[in-house]
Amino acid sequence: MGAITYDMEIPSSIPADKMFKAFVLDGDTIIPKVLPHAITSVQTLEGDGGVGTIKLTTFGEGSMHKSVKHRIDGLDKENFTYSYTIIEGGALDLFESISYHIKIVASADGGSICKNRSIYQPKGDAQVSEEEIKAGKERASGIFKKIEAYLLANPDAY
Repeated sequence: MGAITYDMEIPSSIPADKMFKAFVLDGDTIIPKVLPHAITSVQTLEGDGGVGTIKLTTFGEGSMHKSVKHRIDGLDKENFTYSYTIIEGGALDLFESISYHIKIVASADGGSICKNRSIYQPKGDAQVSEEEIKAGKERASGIFKKIEAYLLANPDAY
């Protein structure tokens, strides 16, 4: 089976620069704060936060996976793009690789749109169900919306 690619767009009322800062640049701090039951911590293991940095995300109790390590593959603060690859843990028992490409763009109403492309390269003939794909999309959308809610409730935070 070849690579499986999914694209998703999530609209937000938060301007692109603020959403990128909160979601990407400060996500290690904000995500565990807004989703403490799902993600307990994000730690930098190697690097300075730029390309090549390795991070460890630890999930909350009851999660299917204990943790994942990911490598930052791209980070462009001016164009609000970010890409990373899962390098250990998580669903890598089913996949050779999993990578994510995020771009946050301004929307006509002053808010933003998070454009997210996920690329899954299955191992051998591993099969992925539509339910698993839908669950992954809902988790990603949920994280983005939780950050949006945090920014709306704390307008002076950014």
